[in-house]
Amino acid sequence: MILINGIASDCISVNDRGFQYGDGLFETIEVIDGQPIFLQQHLLRLSKGCSKLIIPSPDINQLADEIRAVCKQAKLAVLKIIVTRGSGGRGYRQPEAIQPTCVLSLHPFPDYPKTYAEQGINARFCDTRLGLNPALAGIKHLNRLEQIMARAEWDDPDIQEGIMRDINGHVIEGTMTNLFYVKEDITYTATLKLSGVTGVLRGIVMQLLREQNCPLIEQDYSKEELLAADEIFVCNAIIGIWPVKQIGDANFAIGKLTGQLQAWLAKLKRQTY
Repeated sequence: MILINGIASDCISVNDRGFQYGDGLFETIEVIDGQPIFLQQHLLRLSKGCSKLIIPSPDINQLADEIRAVCKQAKLAVLKIIVTRGSGGRGYRQPEAIQPTCVLSLHPFPDYPKTYAEQGINARFCDTRLGLNPALAGIKHLNRLEQIMARAEWDDPDIQEGIMRDINGHVIEGTMTNLFYVKEDITYTATLKLSGVTGVLRGIVMQLLREQNCPLIEQDYSKEELLAADEIFVCNAIIGIWPVKQIGDANFAIGKLTGQLQAWLAKLKRQTY
């Protein structure tokens, strides 16, 4: 099912700025038994992203009603929300009266093996680097060419994720995930002040760590520091939390904290549906 500005349709104008320039942003939400998981957190990020891009935010209450209607019959699915600046304007110049386009679409849930969460995944470092842009850092905007180029670097089915660094060599995130590592009982993650996406689940993981009084540090860190970690995990709103068991020739144990976070997350999700 697809809704465009609240109307069932699958057609968007070729003049839409999302198509023309990637002028917009999106959210990807897990749906279980008709319930969009962590919906309020996703809508808050959507609203903040619209504010940063100077796109009028959709009416959140109306959007939430439309989302629940789209998801109502879904047993297990993925909901994607796309908001663009709409059509109009000359070249890069925005139209004087912005009329955003809002698209809701429901998709089959990806068939990831349970072993990824239980036994861990294999990862690799990508050659493609993330550029630095504090104005766009954190936003889940429609311009994802860096991630697309990075993901095109491998087709080995035994590698589940690629790790991306910025142009200064700092480890930032996975191609589709945020990344954390644990060293001597302290959890570290990138600051994302200059690049990367501030994932909804990243925020929830950080909240869980703080609630459990687990030390957490956001900082720049290198490939070498990551490879010296005691445990590593990646996360996003669809996959949840996956331990990383191998990066190239380096092997990692599935750590105690990663397992605890998976359990805390599962409990939190059950409270939402």
